[in-house]
Amino acid sequence: MSEHFDVHGGARLVGEVEVVGAKNSVLKLMAAALLAEGTTTITNCPQILDVPLMADVLRSVGCEVELDGDTAYITTPTELSHRADSPAMGKLRASVCVLGPLVGRLKKAVVALPGGDAIGSRPLDMHQNGLRKLGATSTIAHGCVVAEADGLHGAQIWLDFPSVGATENILMAAVLAEGTTVIDNAAREPEIVDICTMLTEMGAKIEGAGTSTLIVEGVDQLHPTEHRVIGDRIVGATWAFAAAMTRGDVTVTGVDPHHLELVLEKLRLAGAEVTTFDGKGFRVMQPDRPRSVDFVTLPYPGFATDLQPFAVALSSVSEGTSMITENVYEARFRFIEEMVRLGADARTDGHHAVVRGVEKLSSAPVWASDIRAGAGLVLAGLCADGVTEVWDVFHIDRGYPHFVENLNRLGARIDRVSSAGDAD
Repeated sequence: MSEHFDVHGGARLVGEVEVVGAKNSVLKLMAAALLAEGTTTITNCPQILDVPLMADVLRSVGCEVELDGDTAYITTPTELSHRADSPAMGKLRASVCVLGPLVGRLKKAVVALPGGDAIGSRPLDMHQNGLRKLGATSTIAHGCVVAEADGLHGAQIWLDFPSVGATENILMAAVLAEGTTVIDNAAREPEIVDICTMLTEMGAKIEGAGTSTLIVEGVDQLHPTEHRVIGDRIVGATWAFAAAMTRGDVTVTGVDPHHLELVLEKLRLAGAEVTTFDGKGFRVMQPDRPRSVDFVTLPYPGFATDLQPFAVALSSVSEGTSMITENVYEARFRFIEEMVRLGADARTDGHHAVVRGVEKLSSAPVWASDIRAGAGLVLAGLCADGVTEVWDVFHIDRGYPHFVENLNRLGARIDRVSSAGDAD
């Protein structure tokens, strides 16, 4: 059933909101459970659409998965299937992260090519090249990644780009390889640290988590564990931008503000008053109209590409002109086409966008092309006159638990409307 949100403009968001586990971490942690026979327990799971989809992927290779509120129980059998071709594979990008664990444990894998957000080309070359360095063959055939090895051995691996997905897949294959693997130019995101922490709890030997060099000493086997997912820094940042855009006052808990240092500094430059609570959260209060700030997306610890739509949305209602540069995903500027429907004064030229702020946006029907674009359009709708219809909201449901409910508790008015016109 098609649904959309009716977003009523003019809200000022005030109050407290709690952030739960990170989408960009929990799905990879679920895949890591394939590395150990027995039951792994993952807590603080966000209740979003992608978690049951990943559960279906794990069931397709023989796991039993029980989802109970914010806890996932994953029982991995002695005999796993090496073939991951569940229909759920085509619905989320993170499904490809079963590749590394299957190759690591079974020495072979057939993994259907993943789906996910339409934000640009995300090839698997670095995933495959890393597995080849570890001793596997890897090809793409009949819509699947096919990998196989007689045995895996340690290797020196250089990534051309600090890809999060490639780092995770190579890491999860290397923990059971013979010898030492060094991954240079590895991704440094907090979600990488999270998976390194869980793998270490399972018995892996990993050094350098959070740096650009990971050193992995292979072990014979891993054991199940219980692990709590880190708070979602992208969701936390979403609420921070929402406070700034609506000239609100929002306290965000459940996320480490150290993971958002650059984001919060950008909001300070925009005129927000920002207070952090060590390891626990932060408060953003925007007393006046935001000032224009320039943004450049880069791998962590740079400004996350996932937050680029919020940078554009904030700039569209700020005083002055902002330059936004996208260095990670070339199709992310599709979001700007929808912002123009809402009256934003924005132009793109290659990797750059120039946004001249306006006093108020104007309501219009708009369409979400990915998770963050959808959330960004909702925040823009809060700054528009009238009622903005945001369509294809299933994207938002993939990344934000209780999104409408949280916004309404903060003082917004948003209705979820079915195609039949029934709001709830």
